[in-house]
Amino acid sequence: YYTSIPGSCNFEAQDQEWTTVCGLTQDPSDDFDWNISNSAVTGQTGPDTDHTPGKGQHFLYVNSSAQKEGNRGRIITTKLFPASLGVCRVRFWFWMFASRQTGVLKVYTAEEHGMEILMWSSSRNEENKW
Repeated sequence: YYTSIPGSCNFEAQDQEWTTVCGLTQDPSDDFDWNISNSAVTGQTGPDTDHTPGKGQHFLYVNSSAQKEGNRGRIITTKLFPASLGVCRVRFWFWMFASRQTGVLKVYTAEEHGMEILMWSSSRNEENKW
């Protein structure tokens, strides 16, 4: 569901469309899709649970096992966030356990005219944790 913090989502959408509930959308020009699921579906290719304690168990994922190097899966916010210095922050949890097919996770901001600026990136994580 969506919380009072803009852009915040825990992916517990209860049969609703997660893109609507979370204010996120898939980039239609990317190479593969993000899906919402839990460890029962992803099995050994995903984490045992999501990062939150308690009842929450869903997360957003891309399955990289069928992809080729250079393929991209992109998700973007549906709302623009105003520029700020030290006020607006991006906070998220990720799980990228070592796999030959796992590439690089990158976070960009896009300025008004569409120019993308790389803000953060991470390659394979060697630990099986969020």
